[in-house]
Amino acid sequence: MVLSHSLLVAVSAALFSPGLAAGVSTELQSVLKNTHGSNEYGYPTDFTRGILPIPVHSHNDYWRDIPFYTGLSKGCTSTEADVWLYNGTLYVGHDESSLTEERTFESLYVNPMLDVLKRQNPKSRFVTSPTKNGVFDTTTSQTLYFFVDVKTSGPETFKAVIAALEPLRREGYLTTLKDNKTVTSGPITVIGTGNTPLDMVGPVADRDYFFDAHLDSLEENPEMTSLIAPIASTSFQEAIGSLTYGDNDAVLNDKQLATLRSQISAAKERGIGARYWETPYYPIRIRNAVWRTLLQEGVALLNADDLDAVAAYF
Repeated sequence: MVLSHSLLVAVSAALFSPGLAAGVSTELQSVLKNTHGSNEYGYPTDFTRGILPIPVHSHNDYWRDIPFYTGLSKGCTSTEADVWLYNGTLYVGHDESSLTEERTFESLYVNPMLDVLKRQNPKSRFVTSPTKNGVFDTTTSQTLYFFVDVKTSGPETFKAVIAALEPLRREGYLTTLKDNKTVTSGPITVIGTGNTPLDMVGPVADRDYFFDAHLDSLEENPEMTSLIAPIASTSFQEAIGSLTYGDNDAVLNDKQLATLRSQISAAKERGIGARYWETPYYPIRIRNAVWRTLLQEGVALLNADDLDAVAAYF
């Protein structure tokens, strides 16, 4: 069931208003308070107004108080859902103990995405042709990467994921591949990861879902291209190794930096973006130094758990 207008308003108020109010001057608050309250101050696509996209992946997004919307409010251009298939229904959670009847792939992600995109693509006499605006009002061409981490049996679960995406597909909101040649970017780019079978993605010439390649083994897989995997990911801990905490910000040694550059370069040569998970989250100085290094070296997405911290960093 699609989220009601009242729930969307409540989510909007909870997520977007506090930050906006905090940044509004006393003078402007006074002006707003004393206006005539006309509708001319609002517009159809203002749900995400003022939110600037940042190259951040909302890691373990389903753990947040309000999944999807929290990351959206911070400007994250990537999100994820861990999915488990039971009796034909896809449930969302980190492990089996965290699953509930209410927290489904549809209720936490598909329907909210559909609701926001319908707001971003209104129909009115001013719209002369159909639009495919993304979730961000400030940058309507920005796609939202949606990683679907398959936890139960790959073939059955990913088949259910493909079927569950139908509402977004029907509206034309998904990034697509045609004839194994042409990628048309859409508001949502679905990327299967975890137990997603590569043979359910790579050989399919016409599709609206992609694969999360292994960044650390790209050089060994020449057949992996951006037509299959727009993003390639790996564990920072496993690929780069532990860091030595010194007195300066150069936390990667020469060998580690060379490995990082080699992996990112191998991805870029094929038009694939790089993402590292399991990056350090403390000490804060080291975390920020790693973020800075990753951005300088050209990763497509920073993996982050603390969205307040990463938003403040940007």
